[in-house]
Amino acid sequence: MAKGKQIKELPLLEEIKEFQEQLNLFKIDEALDYKVGDYIKDNLKHSLRPYQAQALYALNYTQTRDKKYRQLLFNMATGSGKTDTMAAVILYMYVEYNYQNFIFVANTNAVVAKTKENFLNETSPKYLFNTPISIDGQRIEIMSVNRFPVIQEPGIIYLKLTTIQSLANELGSSRENGLTYEELEKNKLVILADEAHHFNASTKSQKVEEKSWEILLDKIRNSNEANRQFEFTATIDIDKELVYEKYKDKIVYKYDLDRFMNDGYSKNVYRLEAQNEDGVKMLNAVLLSQYRKRVAQRVGIENFKPVILFKSNRVANSKQAKIDFLEMIANLNVEKLANFLTEQNSVSHSTTLKRVYKYWMHQDFAETVVELKRDFRPFTTINVNDTAKEGVLGDKNDFNNLNTLEDINNPLRTVFAVAKLTEGWDVLNLYDIVRIGEQPVTASQTNSEAQLIGRGARYNPFVYQGKKSYTRRFDRSNPDLELLESLFYHTINDVKYINNLLKSFNKLNLVTESDSENDFSIFTATVKEKFKKSKVYKFGKLYRNQLEEVPESAYNSLGSYGFNRDTITIDKNDSTLEHTRNEEIRLDEVSSREVIIADFSKDRDLRLLKKAMSRDTFFRFAELSKWIPTLKSLDEFMTSKNWLGNLRINATVPYNKLDFQQDNNFRLTVVDQALAQVKSSIKSNYLKLRGTNKFEAIPLKEVVIDYQKRVSKNTTSIQAKIRPEPMDKDDWFVYDQAIVDGLEKSLIEMIRGLVVELKKEYKEVFLIRNEETINKFKLYDFDNDGSSYVAHYEGFMPDFLLYLDNGTVTYQLFIEPKGEQLLEKDSWKEKLLKKINPENIELIGENADVRLYGVKFFRYGNGREIETEITKLLK
Repeated sequence: MAKGKQIKELPLLEEIKEFQEQLNLFKIDEALDYKVGDYIKDNLKHSLRPYQAQALYALNYTQTRDKKYRQLLFNMATGSGKTDTMAAVILYMYVEYNYQNFIFVANTNAVVAKTKENFLNETSPKYLFNTPISIDGQRIEIMSVNRFPVIQEPGIIYLKLTTIQSLANELGSSRENGLTYEELEKNKLVILADEAHHFNASTKSQKVEEKSWEILLDKIRNSNEANRQFEFTATIDIDKELVYEKYKDKIVYKYDLDRFMNDGYSKNVYRLEAQNEDGVKMLNAVLLSQYRKRVAQRVGIENFKPVILFKSNRVANSKQAKIDFLEMIANLNVEKLANFLTEQNSVSHSTTLKRVYKYWMHQDFAETVVELKRDFRPFTTINVNDTAKEGVLGDKNDFNNLNTLEDINNPLRTVFAVAKLTEGWDVLNLYDIVRIGEQPVTASQTNSEAQLIGRGARYNPFVYQGKKSYTRRFDRSNPDLELLESLFYHTINDVKYINNLLKSFNKLNLVTESDSENDFSIFTATVKEKFKKSKVYKFGKLYRNQLEEVPESAYNSLGSYGFNRDTITIDKNDSTLEHTRNEEIRLDEVSSREVIIADFSKDRDLRLLKKAMSRDTFFRFAELSKWIPTLKSLDEFMTSKNWLGNLRINATVPYNKLDFQQDNNFRLTVVDQALAQVKSSIKSNYLKLRGTNKFEAIPLKEVVIDYQKRVSKNTTSIQAKIRPEPMDKDDWFVYDQAIVDGLEKSLIEMIRGLVVELKKEYKEVFLIRNEETINKFKLYDFDNDGSSYVAHYEGFMPDFLLYLDNGTVTYQLFIEPKGEQLLEKDSWKEKLLKKINPENIELIGENADVRLYGVKFFRYGNGREIETEITKLLK
């Protein structure tokens, strides 16, 4: 919750929370264990995120109560996927309660046009459903209508998409083909009201205005007692007492922007505040954007195209800004670029821009100018302007251009717009918003800007090292990689304006950080001068394993793709039992059992496998062979022991379910889900390099270098726990201070307790921090046990290396602290550490006696255990 906000009770939310947390039920209630149905999972293009599934859980709760909740509000953050949730709601209401009629209503044509792409245009990249939609073997059609038919055909969802203005006009006048209240009485329907904060005029004014949009929706909802009204918005103002009274028992789910951002589903947001002329801000944004693009190219991210939005408050200003921008780029030359970089580097307090300036000052200026002129020219620039009636996306050409900015064939890098982009702009690769011109500093203005920034903060799920992520993965990592997950807002440094902006951020729970050096603690770890004079620093070596290209012949089994299970178990149990805490469970009361659905070593189940594979184009030979270069045929994939030939598919079912063997649709669904796991392993682990057991030496002084770590003073993330620990008096630690979190500090304390004994046997004892921001020392998984090996191709940076030398033998121990929440996910890293010992590895080109060991994870509470392990390894 944002600072200073008053907490208001929301009874329905609290009721659902208490219901979900209850441990003992006196009455079986299926809603308690509700899970998103397969008819939703199988038909949505995107898998529902946990919070979206929780929104459905809450909806299901309300619809199973004796009190029927007819009007509900989903208060979900900008960018959190309200439309995906809405798509799931449509399927839920259709399947569970036989609703076929849906009205989608919004305030602007822009939102309606976007939603048509989402729900109706199967050829659009924004389409949210799988094609075709199929439920229980029946094909389902979503049909766009102006009026709902009197006789309604099974298998059809009728969807009317309209603006609230058009709907009001239609119901307020008698015209041919127009919707009437009389028609609405005949069949039950669901109203899906998007950006619902626009529909509260009567509540806010305390007047019953017959022509208000709010009253209009009330009339539609009340035309049939079975009707439902589900509203969606990111910005419901429950601080206003009348709005709070209306919605306090209607808010069914709440997922605030700060929670959305802290959960990692958005970009990080930074502010660049400076009293610069527009031209300076423009060129800063261009250099930052192009630097970001080069970072992506350097780390192998293909087709990464960061977009800049230049935001003005008047149409004339916006048009002139575009002219000025293109003129600035056209007139840019080597001398102007060099002067700009030199001057700005001397006055800027932005840590990011200083890094950008430093980079460009070491590049060929002539090549840079050519590159900037190529990427930022009229062809890659667009000017769009808000109108009071339709918003910035009212023009169809502009809408298509702006709504496909992520498309590889869309050339746009810069967008000039007025004031703000209205609801409905769905873009992921926006990375810079630049405030152009002198503008008002009122709270109303900054509220709009905060909403825009919230939209721009949507996460861009690019592919990195063969994997696509929908959450941030570079927090606390390399600053350059963090740029790929950060939105920068370039604005003026005006006290009144910044104060209003921060209040607006607070109102939206929008988490931002200044990029000023004054708002961060920058901790520097320096290699001790005494250590630099040592033989270890000058001549010492560290050892890491070599990489090799993976030959096509190596992709010869599921194990080579990180998958070596003989059995996949799919949970299909939806039963509910009630027991007191100490009551024993009788055999006839066991809630579930595991049953065999298919065994592909048996010919009888191959037909089921063929059917399941035919439902996913990935398992067609032409596609499958792209990922499995050694595969000769589909028959081999289905029958070979290296592939699916030994695979068994089980399901957890209710104990009394006896008809699963005869239910072919059920069995097919289970096999579909199992094959999805196989597919995921193949696609995510098809890489070109793998680790070997051959370890090579690199100079220690290449890894042990000075480094800085930037920690925000205001963030609530785990970085807040990172602090510098003075290490000046500890000659065994190579840096003057350890910049660590609590667990890492505990490990250092454990080593401190060992040092006295270690120094009795070893001339050299050093603990080296392998800092992730340096990113120069990684280990890679390797195979040392043959057929049971599960491949992992990504690199692993052990946090600490313990270096020991007794004059005859050099020891290098790899030690990794690991929080409890990461133990399962990173278990392969611990297995890798356990493999590293002299019996399993080969040292390349080394005559000296060198012994390498990995140590199992250091966790809170196992310090004594690790001490014992280290002692044993060194005997």
